[in-house]
Amino acid sequence: MSASPATPSSSRRKDDDRDTPPPLPEPLRVAVADSHTHLDMQRGTVEEALRKAASVGVTTVVQVGCDVKGSRWAAETAAAYENVHAAVALHPNEAPRIVHGDPDGWSRQGARPGGGEAALDEALAEIEALAALDHVKAVGETGLDHFRTGPEGMAAQERSFRAHIEIAKRRGKALVIHDREAHADVLRVLREEGAPERTVFHCYSGDAAMARECAAAGYYMSFAGTVTFKNAAALREAVAIAPAELLLVETDAPYLTPAPYRGRPNAPYLIPLTVRAMAAARGIDEDAMATALAANTARAFAY
Repeated sequence: MSASPATPSSSRRKDDDRDTPPPLPEPLRVAVADSHTHLDMQRGTVEEALRKAASVGVTTVVQVGCDVKGSRWAAETAAAYENVHAAVALHPNEAPRIVHGDPDGWSRQGARPGGGEAALDEALAEIEALAALDHVKAVGETGLDHFRTGPEGMAAQERSFRAHIEIAKRRGKALVIHDREAHADVLRVLREEGAPERTVFHCYSGDAAMARECAAAGYYMSFAGTVTFKNAAALREAVAIAPAELLLVETDAPYLTPAPYRGRPNAPYLIPLTVRAMAAARGIDEDAMATALAANTARAFAY
């Protein structure tokens, strides 16, 4: 039998669904902050994103830079909007591209040749200049990524991470960490360098044992939509055992959209779904969870 003529249109409908923003969730009664988002990678204007978020009780966002251009944009946006704070850095995968080049053009900057260690030093100097601005509240996202960067890029990645730690300490800013399949090495570098007073593990991906280690060091743990996924029991256990005063919530939008909308575009207005999953994991009501998250985010980013 020939394929049904409905098949192509059904496929298109599924693709369209993936491109459709999820509906507004039930608003939170206690306002919270999205501790890590990328408004420059989302659809629509900043004004639209902030208005939509505020309508469900997400009244503050931390806009995070991943390269020099994105960090400049984060700083400019934070200067323009009272309820936007900036974090500036070279993403762990950006440092090797600066040093060795990006012939495939994987990053948003397109294909480019390597500039060597001097180019990395130049980029780090610009990040430090941005970090000195009052409306820039953090240095990040920095850290280590053993998933995407191969062995040839590890040295540049770790050198960049260490430099960001020092920038955060010199400028008195929070440190925002990207840790992908690199838990032991990230913790090692933090011990060796001495972590800043306020250190945030963005999109926390460790288990309960690592959460205890982070708690002992006083590190904040920020949970994204991944905590809502069916296969994320280890993350929910980490939420349950982490000290309440060290918990943050984030979107990492447009990525990591919480269930039941996984795979569709993420945005700060979807934070309530993650807040409710965190409250359920801790066995507390959502107002108590939101109250703690709001206070923690303000303390972590000193706003």
